[in-house]
Amino acid sequence: MILLDRVTKVYNRREAALERVSLHVEPKEFVIIVGASGAGKSTMFKLLTREEKPTSGKIIVGGIDYENLKDRDIPTLRRKIGVVFQDFKLLSNKTVYENVAFALEIAGATNAEIKHTVPKVLEVVGLKDKTNSYPRQLSGGEKQRVAIARAIVRQPKILIADEPTGNLDPKHAWDVIKVLEKINRFGTTVLLTTHNQEIVNYLKRRVVTIRDGKVVSDKAIGNYKG
Repeated sequence: MILLDRVTKVYNRREAALERVSLHVEPKEFVIIVGASGAGKSTMFKLLTREEKPTSGKIIVGGIDYENLKDRDIPTLRRKIGVVFQDFKLLSNKTVYENVAFALEIAGATNAEIKHTVPKVLEVVGLKDKTNSYPRQLSGGEKQRVAIARAIVRQPKILIADEPTGNLDPKHAWDVIKVLEKINRFGTTVLLTTHNQEIVNYLKRRVVTIRDGKVVSDKAIGNYKG
């Protein structure tokens, strides 16, 4: 599903943001990526979504070799990868339904497809009763769940969740984590970054640690000691 083979990314001549990183993620796997700010996690995600190109090394995602990826095919690639950020990025003038539907509209979905798909996705994230609410009327956790719904509405094979609980109180953080687990059970590969050790220990999933642009640890299951 995801293969990084000795991937290096250098933004300037002095320092590599990522240095010879190798990582293999199986389909339907749930992988937690940990590391301090500036360790290289965001750079890795930008490489996976093709916002950035590697300086060297090979990236293959879902059978697509990025070396042969044409610019015109990047939108197709990105439809396979949903991304959720710490700061929601919702459209304040649109309802919950409209925020999620918008992701389908820009992908060229028909009105019938939108009407069929959006309610189902809102049910998955537990927001069926918030369809007509605006972002200002939602809690932080609810906003994040709208962002997750928007990210998965096109049924991506991979969901990247970059510090999705960073701005949330504990209760809403756990709500979001449970939604991510549910999505993973449905067959989506999930890559989660978090600084919350409690979440890591609860999930008991594979933990990849990045430090100074290098993978320094890759542990299957068990408690993360930092």
